[in-house]
Amino acid sequence: MVSIRLGMAVASAALLAVCGPVLAQTPGDAAVYQQPPAPIADILDTEPTPVASLGPDRQRLALFGRANLPPISELAEPSLRLAGYRINPRNNGPANGRIAWLTSITFKDVTSGAEVAAALPTGSRFISPTWSPDGGKVAILRDAPDGLELWVVDARTGAASALTGAVVNAAAGAGMEWAPDSRSILFRAVPTGRGPAPVADAAPTGPIVEQTGGSARPVRTYQDLLGSPADERLFDHYFTAQPTLASLDGRLTPVGEPGIVLGASISPDGRYILQTRVKRPYSYATPAGLFPTDIVVTDMTGRVVHRVADLPLRDNIPPPFDAVATGPRSVSWRADAPATLVWAEAQDGGDPRGQAEVRDRVFMQAAPFSAAPTRLIDLPERYAGASWGRDDTAIVYSRWFNTRHETRFLVDPSNPGEGRVIVERNYQDRYNDPGTPLTEPNAAGRPVMTFAGEGRTILMDGPGATRQGEFPFLARVNLDTGERTELWRSAPGSYETIVGLLDDDGRRFVSRRETQAAPPNMVIRDLDAAEPQALTTFPDPAPQLAGVTRQTITYSRADGVQLSGTLYLPAGYDAARDGPLPLVMWAYPAEFTDAAVAGQVVDTNNRFVRPGGSSHLFLLTQGYAVLDDPSMPIVGVEGAEPNDTYIEQLSASAQAAVDAVVGMGVADRNRIAVGGHSYGAFMTANLLAHTDLFRAGIARSGAYNRTLTPFGFQAEQRTYWEATDTYTEMSPFTYANRINEPILLIHGEADDNSGTFPVQSERFYAALKGTGATARYVVLPYEAHGYRARESVGHTLWEMVGWLDRHVKAAPSAE
Repeated sequence: MVSIRLGMAVASAALLAVCGPVLAQTPGDAAVYQQPPAPIADILDTEPTPVASLGPDRQRLALFGRANLPPISELAEPSLRLAGYRINPRNNGPANGRIAWLTSITFKDVTSGAEVAAALPTGSRFISPTWSPDGGKVAILRDAPDGLELWVVDARTGAASALTGAVVNAAAGAGMEWAPDSRSILFRAVPTGRGPAPVADAAPTGPIVEQTGGSARPVRTYQDLLGSPADERLFDHYFTAQPTLASLDGRLTPVGEPGIVLGASISPDGRYILQTRVKRPYSYATPAGLFPTDIVVTDMTGRVVHRVADLPLRDNIPPPFDAVATGPRSVSWRADAPATLVWAEAQDGGDPRGQAEVRDRVFMQAAPFSAAPTRLIDLPERYAGASWGRDDTAIVYSRWFNTRHETRFLVDPSNPGEGRVIVERNYQDRYNDPGTPLTEPNAAGRPVMTFAGEGRTILMDGPGATRQGEFPFLARVNLDTGERTELWRSAPGSYETIVGLLDDDGRRFVSRRETQAAPPNMVIRDLDAAEPQALTTFPDPAPQLAGVTRQTITYSRADGVQLSGTLYLPAGYDAARDGPLPLVMWAYPAEFTDAAVAGQVVDTNNRFVRPGGSSHLFLLTQGYAVLDDPSMPIVGVEGAEPNDTYIEQLSASAQAAVDAVVGMGVADRNRIAVGGHSYGAFMTANLLAHTDLFRAGIARSGAYNRTLTPFGFQAEQRTYWEATDTYTEMSPFTYANRINEPILLIHGEADDNSGTFPVQSERFYAALKGTGATARYVVLPYEAHGYRARESVGHTLWEMVGWLDRHVKAAPSAE
């Protein structure tokens, strides 16, 4: 059921639920937010580092200032949860907990270094900055007291002006797009004369009824769905939008009729608009993206010139991850053509469980859309997108989750129907990642591949993962011959990624460079110069952690699978003087189909690491060692389902990690805690239930009873009825009576993540309490799956430090 959140079901006095008087703290501490110990609070309040974006004309770098953690009062503003979305009814945009506000723009000339600040009103905050195709301006959505306004900022002068009043409808996303000529912007407006929001009836007119006709309609768990006729009326009110063109001279031109428009995109030639419009009947079981949908092409006046698809309600998609709905999907414009549609359609009924030589067929259809669609290529896997280049060159990607397999096909759009395989790989294989084509905006502002040299030679960049670390690279690749020439690679000891090219050959580019000791900053990299030219000088946001040491450690599981993790030690730690430390192991399991890929190790010593938000790395300031992201691979080989041996593999990985840090002499075997967020919380509860390796645990925003996610979870594709034993045995709720170590449960009251409903922690805590466990259950008001408010983040860290100090640090050392 969805309703306007004018208040909290959880009163502030019930912020914490405490398991008995033995764990009670200072009287009254459960009724107020607490601050973490020094220096954590100071670090949390440090101004965030700006983010950078290079303009399409390659002349200016935009530096966007970011807001810090918002106050809880901001998250407490009324919000609506409708059809898979969360919105703020005040401004008809995303709910506050889902927004990272930006606060300033500074344009930096990459040649002279001169800076110009955007002349925005004092106190402005905004979202969705978007470069114009010509690189001369940036459009933003500015928050006003009564809604969102569309503004444009001149990148040369910093002058800023509003194109609209507070009329932007961003309920379904910002959805604004520059026209190819950079003279106008397509956006969605609140319909003129919309009136006040509908008010729910004081008394219902009848029961809420759902009915199924006997056919199987398995639906994965979704959050924030419609739940009543009142919700449907609210959905209509807030999501109905009027597509509108705003010209830079201030004229607003409606485009067609209002409707529930979830997507609108102008063709690269500026003549058409591709629109995705939702229609009734709505569903109470799926989000809006699966409601009945019209996908149409209109001209710039809104007149429908072509209907791509009339899709029904899609509530019958099979559970496997490779399953898709039938009919056109992933409909988009071809980036390198004037007005050509591209989409995929399943050829196997959308169900991967049967045999089929062709899984997906990719179609093209050019304006004026009177000719039949052209088959671009048939795929043996699911369509995963395309990189467009020019008439004779494109790369089409396909993937198959069940095997983690990826295939890349070189295709000639001017001679469609066939493709040549140029890459086949396990997409989890980090060591053999060939990189991806480097794309840049074309004249219409659409991303196209960057060609360098003769023929079909393109530029590619990639992560460059090796055992020694990640060293991103730039290469020139001839797609016809496969000849590959590496132009540049990040130097040993540093980590440098390409932000944008400054020439067509890849000889000059802006990059983001960091080292273990130096924070990320923008530089100009000239391959013909010895040293890069600094563009920014952002300081270390947390110098209090500068003395922390880290190293990548490797070890083996009992079955031979290679494992690794990053070991952090507090500043000033001396093993000979200080001896073994209390240690926190913070992890997140992952599923693989190849043991060799699961065992890949990538050193991180060339990265600059500082914690933010509610990071467990803040524990380093309190005398704890941290083993971060120790490998917890769950491997299924030769067709075996990984999760059928989940507990055994998880326990073996944890045992190996504990033995490794104890063997190094840095961790006290009797004072090791385990923790994790989301699926890591699920892992934590399972390790406490099935092993005696840990002194205590911290489980944040997890799921603990898999019968509540019966149509699949994480990487599990089978339903509960197909793998009942696996669902039962993987659920720590089943073994709550075996958890004999203290466990701290934290959960956002408004968790929006599929599968981690707050009831998961609520019921798990009740089971722990009923079976005599030592547990503490913390509910964070207004918080979603990730914690955003300054008060919530600070309190979470206070809880974590207090729990570990009490149950781990204070425990007697191992002899």
